[in-house]
Amino acid sequence: MPRRTRSRAASGIAVLVAVLAAGSAEARCQDGPKPKVDWSGCSKAQLLLSNQDLSGAVFTKALLTNGDFSRARLPGAKLNEAEVSRARFEGADLSGSDFAKAVGWRANFTGAYLTRASFASADMSRALFNGATIAGANFSKSEMIRADFSGADMSGVDLSKAELARAVFAGAKLSGANLSFANLSRAQLGGLDLAGANLTGAYLYLSQLGGADLSRAAGLTQGQLDTACGAGDTKLPAGLAAPKGWPCPGEDD
Repeated sequence: MPRRTRSRAASGIAVLVAVLAAGSAEARCQDGPKPKVDWSGCSKAQLLLSNQDLSGAVFTKALLTNGDFSRARLPGAKLNEAEVSRARFEGADLSGSDFAKAVGWRANFTGAYLTRASFASADMSRALFNGATIAGANFSKSEMIRADFSGADMSGVDLSKAELARAVFAGAKLSGANLSFANLSRAQLGGLDLAGANLTGAYLYLSQLGGADLSRAAGLTQGQLDTACGAGDTKLPAGLAAPKGWPCPGEDD
C-alpha cells in the first residue's frame, strides 16, 4: 500500500475511534443515578440527588455545581477534579471519597461523613463543614480560606501545607491533626484542645488562640507564638511564654 494511502487510512481510523469514543461518552452521561455510575467529564449541574445511593460513583472532572446531594450515599465516590461549587452534601456519606484537586467554593458539607476522604490540593474556599465527621481525612495542600469547621471531628486530619487563612474551628476536635506548614493566619482556634497536633512551621499570624490548650502540641516555637493572638487562658508547652502583646487588640474582619 502506498505511503499516502496508508496515511489516509490511519487518519480515517483515528477519526472513527474519536467519533465512537464521543458517542460512548455521551451515552454514558445519559445514565441515570445509581451505584457506580460513571459520569466522568459530564455536565450535571443543579441535579437533585438527595437520598440517592451513589456508592462508588465516578464523577471525575464532572460539572456538579449547585447540585443537591444531601443525605446521599457516596462512600468511595471519585470526585477528583470535579466542580462542586455551591453543591449541597449535608448529611451525606462521603467516607473514603476522593475530592483531590476538586473546586468547591461555598460547598456545604454540614453534618457529612468524610472519614478518610481526600481533599488533597482541592480548592474549598468558604466551604461549610459544620459538625462534619472528618477524622483521618487528607486536606494536604488544599485551599480552605474562610472554610468553617465549627464542631467538626477532625481528629488525625492531615492539613499540612493547607491554606486556612480566616478558617473557623470553633468547637472542632483537632487532636493529632497535622497542621505542619499550614497557613493559619487569622484562623479561629480559640478554646480548642490541640493535644498531639503538629504545628511545625505553621504560620500563626494573628491566629486566635484564646483559651486554646497548646500544652501538648508538637513543633510550636516562641517565634510562632509572638505573631499569634492568645490570652491569659491560653495553655502553652513547657519552655514557651505568652508574648507581652497578648491579648491582641481587636481588628476589623
